[in-house]
Amino acid sequence: MGHRSTQRAWRGVLPTAMLAAGAATYAGTAAGADASSDPAPATAAAAAAAAAAAAGSTQPSGTPGTAPVPTTSGDAQVAVNFAYAQLGEPYVWAAAGPDSWDCSGLTMGAWAAAGVYLPHYSVAQYAATMPISAGELRPGDLVFWATDPSNPGTIFHVGLYIGGGNMIAAPHTGSTVRIENIWYWETPSFFGRP
Repeated sequence: MGHRSTQRAWRGVLPTAMLAAGAATYAGTAAGADASSDPAPATAAAAAAAAAAAAGSTQPSGTPGTAPVPTTSGDAQVAVNFAYAQLGEPYVWAAAGPDSWDCSGLTMGAWAAAGVYLPHYSVAQYAATMPISAGELRPGDLVFWATDPSNPGTIFHVGLYIGGGNMIAAPHTGSTVRIENIWYWETPSFFGRP
């Protein structure tokens, strides 16, 4: 089966497979490392997320290199736990798992694990969410960047908010899924709640 066929097949079963796999999805994740950083924090964070998900915890335990995650409930926590389990996996343009991600593929996969469908395109993900303000952010919400902050049609990046001003994101080619402050780069343009 070619790469495109595999990718189409994976996208077709993404929500069902992730829901059925439950904690095994988290436990089966192998974490890599960002070449520019120490691999231990990403590996430790992924292991902590896997353990928390398998134990049914609502908050991954504190690990080196991660910020405390405010407890949230229900579907949003499943999405956050899923994103934690992907830490260290490589960014690949247009990827939607299971071992590599682009920004919208990661947020789509995280929310699919929680039983919520989001399209694999950041502009369409914003359109599928309830717009909120930065002051209303809670874990599981989506943070978006646009070339024109008054036009959601120009959105080019999305991350999954985890609390404390931080997000889990698949930022760009050559990087890995990682935790970043939402204000580290450019001011976010839009915020949405799935």
